[in-house]
Amino acid sequence: MKCEHCTRKECSKKTKTDDQENVSADAPSPAQENGEKCDTSKHKVLVVSVCPQSLPYFAAKFNLSVTDASRRVCGFFRSLGVHYVFDTRIAADFSILESQKEFVRRYRQHSEEERTLPMLTSACPGWVRYAERVLGRPITAHLCTAKSPQQVMGSLVKDYFARQQEIAQIMEQGDLSVKDAAVDTLFGDLKEDKVTRHDGASSDGHLAHIFRHAAKELFNEDVEEVTYRALRNKDFQEVTLEKNGEVVLRFAAAYGFRNIQNMILKLKKGKFPYHFVEVLACAGGCLNGRGQAQTPDGHADKALLRQMEGIYADIPVRRPESSAHVQELYQEWLEGINSPKAREVLHTTYQSQERGAHSLDIKW
Repeated sequence: MKCEHCTRKECSKKTKTDDQENVSADAPSPAQENGEKCDTSKHKVLVVSVCPQSLPYFAAKFNLSVTDASRRVCGFFRSLGVHYVFDTRIAADFSILESQKEFVRRYRQHSEEERTLPMLTSACPGWVRYAERVLGRPITAHLCTAKSPQQVMGSLVKDYFARQQEIAQIMEQGDLSVKDAAVDTLFGDLKEDKVTRHDGASSDGHLAHIFRHAAKELFNEDVEEVTYRALRNKDFQEVTLEKNGEVVLRFAAAYGFRNIQNMILKLKKGKFPYHFVEVLACAGGCLNGRGQAQTPDGHADKALLRQMEGIYADIPVRRPESSAHVQELYQEWLEGINSPKAREVLHTTYQSQERGAHSLDIKW
């Protein structure tokens, strides 16, 4: 499930990395090993990943709890022939944890000679596509290299999950007849019975999690409550950390392309005083994505959106550091937290023009 703007290459076409990852998903079957011709169409495993931000819509629309909405969505996909339905939270865990480490490194390296800040998030494919195709090198140099949750989920499924057993075994275990089911996990028969989220009002919460981590790692400050202050509008908010009367961390959230364009203009003029920006293409964040609540004429259903915001706020928050499964995967799948394999699998590079197109007046 993706929003209208999620059209970056990891969502729409194969890349060299995708082809390499597909090798594990196309493991030889017993028929192939015996020299028999294999009908590859019968060996496709359909996998869907669902993000927590998509669930409040179904909960509000059908008057369900968010847990029941999760089970209903999972059961619906199973009825269509999908073998596995995964939650993207574990992929977002990796994205956030890698982004945290990168921000701390950039903060320590930043200087007038090496301007590594501000760091701009890379979790929104629509925003990254815009940065690569329109803005070019001056801006893409500031993009965090951590892969988006969508990219990480693809690697988890096509590499780690597919390596656990052959495709035929996966298909045999996938029950296609259920109408109401718990979300699958990457760990055997274990199911996701409880819906949790990251600490973002309408997103995966990169800002809040990275802010807390940076405050502790750089200034030994424990931040429990992250306080947002709206500036230009409700979709451009600021978070700061003060120490001894001085602002030492200044973060911002910029949602929607009008705020993004304003941010870019100030960046190019050197008048953007932020260390970090959580950038999302959709005004209102992922909870208000183009695939979410709309009236029949295509406008945002504001009443339903307010209900969704309340439902989402009530979902329990789980911090990435608390996931035992993530720590297990770092060791079992990635050969260690800071290993070369972790760097290769969880980070990316960006394609960009040397000079961005003059398209800052594009209407989004």
